[in-house]
Amino acid sequence: MRAITFSAYGGPDVLQLSEVPVPEPGPGQVRLAIRAAGINPIDWKIRSGFMQQNFQVAFPHIPGLEVAGVVDAVGEGADFAVGDEVFGWSETGAYAEYALAKTLAPKPAGISWADAAALPVAGETALRVLGLLDVREGETLLVHGASGTVGRFAAQVAVAKGLTVIGTAGSRNLDDLKSLGVVPVLYGDGWLDRVREAASGPVDAVFDTTGHGVLPGSVELRGTKDRVITIADGAAFELGIPFSSGGEQSREVLTGIAGWVTDRGVRIAQGRSYPLAEAAAAQIESQDGHPGGKLTLAVG
Repeated sequence: MRAITFSAYGGPDVLQLSEVPVPEPGPGQVRLAIRAAGINPIDWKIRSGFMQQNFQVAFPHIPGLEVAGVVDAVGEGADFAVGDEVFGWSETGAYAEYALAKTLAPKPAGISWADAAALPVAGETALRVLGLLDVREGETLLVHGASGTVGRFAAQVAVAKGLTVIGTAGSRNLDDLKSLGVVPVLYGDGWLDRVREAASGPVDAVFDTTGHGVLPGSVELRGTKDRVITIADGAAFELGIPFSSGGEQSREVLTGIAGWVTDRGVRIAQGRSYPLAEAAAAQIESQDGHPGGKLTLAVG
């Protein structure tokens, strides 16, 4: 099968389109014929070696976490059948024609392959942090980076829960946020004053998805470190603010995420879809930090 691999840490040039053996499913696993794979910042961080203290890989390594595809083979004890359309987390890498997986959920018929591949990481992260912030109906939530994949999902869920959501974003995304029921605020210098002007009262919780140095201003806005969480800014450890990473990977989580899309109207903003052979270009766009939507690989 074709797969993107790398055999040493480095820049995008270490990614190679390779021929590798088709994996065989073990107990509890299924093999997917991948239709789409999600691109995430952790993919290029692992490739570059930035994560090697906490996330070492065996070479050659196939990158990628998020998959959507069709069950192609079933291991002993797996509870899916050949032909099932599913999405979830890959155990053998997502940048490939086939992958092995255990943590999957049925893909609703109304969700595209690209949207399904975009859901696991963003949906799990958004719902996890909203739970940690204990957001409640009638409160005001500030989402830094509300136009990003995680921020946009979180903002829509919070709006549906009856919160007032203030979301920071670049100028090109402000109208989109407004259409989702979010109060849009331009990010960058002066954001704190603009948020104060946009808020009709106190800001009850802050969700930082950007890592762009907004934590001190967020604490100033709140008047306390309580109910401020980041998923991106390492300064959190020095400031005594929770840095949320990891989370639960389960079928129940995936089913809940899909339900927000099918039943509650949460919309995924898709960026560019790249062919498998152009995975390096996809990671370059991801590393640039302004993809304008979820980046995916179209595989099958």
